[in-house]
Amino acid sequence: MYKRRSENRNNLLPMPDVRFLRNCCFILPLILLLASCEKFKGDQEVPAYLSIDSIYVYTDYGLQGSPSHNITDAWVFIDGQFIGAFQMPAKFPVLVSGLHKVEVMPGIKKNGIAATRWIYEYYTPIIYNLKFGIDSLTKMKTLKTTYSSETNFLWKEDFEGSSIKLDTTNRSLVPVQLTPAGSSLTIEGLHSAMLVIDSAHNFFEAQSHDEFPISFSPTYLEMNFSTNNAFTVGVFLYGADAFYEVPIMTMNVTNNLKKKVYIDLSPAITGYSNVDHYRVYFGTFKDDAVKQGVIILDNLKVVTSK
Repeated sequence: MYKRRSENRNNLLPMPDVRFLRNCCFILPLILLLASCEKFKGDQEVPAYLSIDSIYVYTDYGLQGSPSHNITDAWVFIDGQFIGAFQMPAKFPVLVSGLHKVEVMPGIKKNGIAATRWIYEYYTPIIYNLKFGIDSLTKMKTLKTTYSSETNFLWKEDFEGSSIKLDTTNRSLVPVQLTPAGSSLTIEGLHSAMLVIDSAHNFFEAQSHDEFPISFSPTYLEMNFSTNNAFTVGVFLYGADAFYEVPIMTMNVTNNLKKKVYIDLSPAITGYSNVDHYRVYFGTFKDDAVKQGVIILDNLKVVTSK
């Protein structure tokens, strides 16, 4: 049985669970700004201040792939109490003094949407014991995180090996090429994937070489990309007697910028019955606005929990 689904499911996000401070959408903490204008309640009326410049990722490349990331926010807890979620670089008041446990959780824009900010489950929290002084600034500067030991890398493709695990479909008129070594189009390393679309070859579609088992744990596609031609990311779902093509989101033109995005696959891969495996796919027609569409992909990863 063949079933084609062409609706965009980008807005179908999972409802937050009871850990809602760790797994919910939020608007950057205007509340903290407003609170700073009021008298602090409790015994301490004058705050201390904490600043965080940025967070980067360290990886074991052979096991975890590229350390490329797009960590935009710091979710901060002090002694287990949620303080706020802050776009970095950030400086904010805290009503503590003396020695305290500070836990910083790396945050991302899920699906690249600024209004959908999220603690990324697969980066480890950063924990320090810090001493605060009233009306003084404690600087955490640049922090390091890693992938959690519970992260399961179902797919890693950096386009640097002798073979790649991204296959064009039978419908595609465009092959997967590699950028030449030294090309300014390359996102990282020696090569990236390059898809060139023109009037004679106006449709591109490729899929992950391997099928992945359906997981009910949070599942993401991490991807670096640059494009002058919009394209779709989605999943092909497979079962014994069913097939679904499910677009998840459209990647818009980047105006020569090289971007990193975390795409939530979970609503798509768990939203259909009678399926047990899936492939990630990329596809598009040539935009009328461009003479030649050029899509660059790199550092593809599908991650879920072990």
